[in-house]
Amino acid sequence: MPRLVLKILDSSFTIYRFQPSDTIPASVLNSSFFWVGKTDEELSIVCDSSVELTGGEKSTGWACFKVPGPMNLSVIGVLAGISVALASARVSIFAISTFDTDYILVQSSQLEGAKNALIKSGYGVEDSRPS
Repeated sequence: MPRLVLKILDSSFTIYRFQPSDTIPASVLNSSFFWVGKTDEELSIVCDSSVELTGGEKSTGWACFKVPGPMNLSVIGVLAGISVALASARVSIFAISTFDTDYILVQSSQLEGAKNALIKSGYGVEDSRPS
């Protein structure tokens, strides 16, 4: 597999936890990037920090790496390799998968360490955020 170049998205993200019976706010559905996961135990929402939601628990200040895609669903080990590189640098992650690709969120305070760990492990990192 060719060397993967991960892209740092130019946004800050918030992770929310709600009760499974709660409804997804319309402001989430109108934003350009969001992820929703629901089980019988919780409703989790990840969205741009500019979208303010009330109620539930929240964790703010997350940055996001995007894995290049689209990627075939039969590709093995992409997320595992990235996770190992970040775990070795003691960087906690919140991973999101879509049909086409993966997104790895890290606390903004750990972004530089995460970036350096990925580069050290052979990944490329494209940082398109304004300087």
